[in-house]
Amino acid sequence: MLYRRMLSVAVIFGAGLLASMAEAADQQVTLMLGGSSCETHVREIRTALKRVEGVKGVDLRSMPGHAIVRAEAGHVTPEQLTAAVAGVKGTNWRCTAEVME
Repeated sequence: MLYRRMLSVAVIFGAGLLASMAEAADQQVTLMLGGSSCETHVREIRTALKRVEGVKGVDLRSMPGHAIVRAEAGHVTPEQLTAAVAGVKGTNWRCTAEVME
């Protein structure tokens, strides 16, 4: 009985450790958004960023005027993200993004 409890604790701890290691393998890039009308097109920005292969999540709410992108480390470059945002445009307006250091 004691062995089973210890084993279940070890399994739970190991699963938590693996989840932490997976999150540590992610990178986070913060982009400062600009351009006229950009703040009214957050859905298009989110969609464009999520289409970049390796992007796992996009947060456009935590910091107004910014996109916080979570991606697989080593699979996504900041240039890919800024290019994705630059592709969000319409007649007489365009979105821009600058990587925050």
